[in-house]
Amino acid sequence: MREAGYNVFNLRSEDVYIDLLTDSGTSAMSDRQWAALMTGDEAYAGSRSFFELESAVRDVMGYRFVVPTHQGRAAENILMTALVKEGDMVLGNAHFDTTEGHIMLRKATPVNLLTEEGYDPAAEAPFKGDIDLVKLEAALKEYGGRVPFVLLTVTCNNNGGQPVSMANIRATSELCRRYGVPLYFDAARFAENAYFIREREPGYGGRSVADISREMFSYGEGCTMSAKKDGLVNIGGFLAMNDEGFYQTAVQWEIVYEGFRTYGGMAGRDLAALAVGLREVEDLDYLENRVGQAAYLAQGLWAAGVPTVRPAGGHGVYVDAKAFLPHIPQPQFPGQRLVVELYLEGAVRAVELGTAAFAHRDPETGEMVYPRMELVRLAIPRRVYTDRHMDFVVHTFERIAARKASLTGLKMVYEAPVLRHFTARYEDLS
Repeated sequence: MREAGYNVFNLRSEDVYIDLLTDSGTSAMSDRQWAALMTGDEAYAGSRSFFELESAVRDVMGYRFVVPTHQGRAAENILMTALVKEGDMVLGNAHFDTTEGHIMLRKATPVNLLTEEGYDPAAEAPFKGDIDLVKLEAALKEYGGRVPFVLLTVTCNNNGGQPVSMANIRATSELCRRYGVPLYFDAARFAENAYFIREREPGYGGRSVADISREMFSYGEGCTMSAKKDGLVNIGGFLAMNDEGFYQTAVQWEIVYEGFRTYGGMAGRDLAALAVGLREVEDLDYLENRVGQAAYLAQGLWAAGVPTVRPAGGHGVYVDAKAFLPHIPQPQFPGQRLVVELYLEGAVRAVELGTAAFAHRDPETGEMVYPRMELVRLAIPRRVYTDRHMDFVVHTFERIAARKASLTGLKMVYEAPVLRHFTARYEDLS
């Protein structure tokens, strides 16, 4: 841990027993996806595998045009390059780290408008990923022509994989249209969001996940997608939309950054596997098992007295590090301290989503602004671990809890100007 600078991103994977760093690109593919890999068309232009993906996106999401990229942040890069300029205000429920980074690199401002209950880890509300509609309308009025688009992240990664309700999506779409601002989705975990709508929102219990997904996407102009999540593949992503003019603009940037429009940074075999994964991810049995495993881990942690974001999200469990280590102040990175202890105690790798990931200096005052939540995300790879592995994670927390009063904070001794938590290094203050 000392050699890694107290940053688990610097660890070798063979030194990790249970890896909950991310659910991105860590899924186990199905037999049908592996079969698709073997029949991928590797043509530079006009690949059959691209048209298979295009067909899948049209069926699942309803969007006409697809711009394939090597992963989700590349799709974000094209979206931001095409639409965001200096001084813009990009509104959303809660932008994740790479999204914020792309916005800030263009000297624009990410604005998070998450509903208030979404900031309360203990609040037992069904849709804590909702955007605050009152704040959204106020921002649309205040910023006017400086808002290039609104971005809804489904599910909301920042606060525990919490879903956005269909009612909130519909109302957001209506506001955006009233003010002439397009609505886009960060659709990395769209199927999990649709599943929560089916389970929790009145009127949707008898509908298929596929039908709910199509309705959800019908309220937006397009989406970015990290296919490494609900695409069930190890690499890949895309930008999708209905507007042909925007598609032509996006393709120009795709060719510069990614590759030709029918492969865009992906091999044909990966396009083919993704086309299969987009359909498989909407299977109800799969989603019940997927979301159920996160709930199983959460219940084990609750029984052990570990505070987490409630209710459990779709792709993992988020521990409230502020509540777990209240004696460590935020400037000393309590979330990162817990991440370190998880590795030292059980060779479990998690990720901090708190001060290291989201604290920043106010551009006007220069003072450090700290996030309202200090979380540690236990992101569960899809179709990889058993519930016995989740039991081991709970036991690891129990052992840490027995000595947590003795834990001290960390000091950051190296940080990059953007997305610092990926490469930061720390010193132990004990």
